[in-house]
Amino acid sequence: MGSATKTGIWIIATGVIIALLYLGRDILATFAMAVFLFLIIEGFGTVINNASRTIHIGLARILAVLLVVGGFVGFIALMANGVAEFGRDGADYEEKINGLIADIYSVAHLQDAPTLTHLVFDQGGQRFFATIANSVSGLSGDIVLILIYVAFLFTAQSMWTQKLDNIFPEPQRREAVRRIGNDARLAIEKYLWTQTVISALITLLTYISLLALGVQNALFLSALIFVLNYIPTVGSIVAAMVPPLFALVQPGVPGWVPDVALQESYIYAAIVFAVVSFWQFSIGNFVQPRMMGDSLNLSALVVLLALAIWGVIWGIPGMFLSAPLTVLMMILFAQSPHTRWIAILLSADGKPKGGALKEGEAI
Repeated sequence: MGSATKTGIWIIATGVIIALLYLGRDILATFAMAVFLFLIIEGFGTVINNASRTIHIGLARILAVLLVVGGFVGFIALMANGVAEFGRDGADYEEKINGLIADIYSVAHLQDAPTLTHLVFDQGGQRFFATIANSVSGLSGDIVLILIYVAFLFTAQSMWTQKLDNIFPEPQRREAVRRIGNDARLAIEKYLWTQTVISALITLLTYISLLALGVQNALFLSALIFVLNYIPTVGSIVAAMVPPLFALVQPGVPGWVPDVALQESYIYAAIVFAVVSFWQFSIGNFVQPRMMGDSLNLSALVVLLALAIWGVIWGIPGMFLSAPLTVLMMILFAQSPHTRWIAILLSADGKPKGGALKEGEAI
């Protein structure tokens, strides 16, 4: 088979795979979220089991499930409480936002500045909020389905080894598959576990800082930051922007903020942005690389491209899963001498984890 024919087959196969991933995104993205949630729970269970040798791994998994589900329920409660709190002060927020809109129009030398009510209830605003409502409605159904998938993953876990033995009866091939699976699982588990710890650390420090600065609804904003930090690169940028935007429209500004030509809201938002960005930058650039080690080993450009590509294919779930999915692809590509060059391009140091399969190990 000529090289041109092989190249053509690769291009067609890649297009077919991307099309299948896109067309089946409602099912595949939900199942992928369930798998990674399962790995997070497994990671917590392993940590609990290692920390206390008296706790059996089965009990440790139950505690991990309760911990993750409890954290998820707590997050939903925080979101609901935060929305309710913003609703109670809705009139004050609306007045402040209308003033900011008027300032923007004045600086731009535009006339007839619209109000927040006009922007929300025009055709564009109605379409925007209808899209959000549909997304939230779909997310509720996806969450239930994800939890069902996770439950079945736990029940099927005990049979995986036996199924693997039956699928690959030859010891060499079975060992090769097991090695690839272990490499992928350990890399993804370490990434998810580290990302959870890093997000929790940034969230805690940001929450304390927001309280000290007098930002209203600091717990709600900190919970948003925790979730956003799971999105590589772009998530940390958005997380650094959210608290300053809320501080900018906050009805009351703390008395310690200097009043310079009635621009104290802008000064206050700039201070909040500097503090929040400090935690994002310092922890993301100094603490996270030490904890992550070589479990990610993805080029920074690849991370951004993966975020964009998986975001287009699977939407928001794809953005959250872009890094671990790309790590998985890199490990799989590294196993074959024909595709190892792709893994080298994806890696940060040109040394992707997992060597090519030895002769006789082909799967």
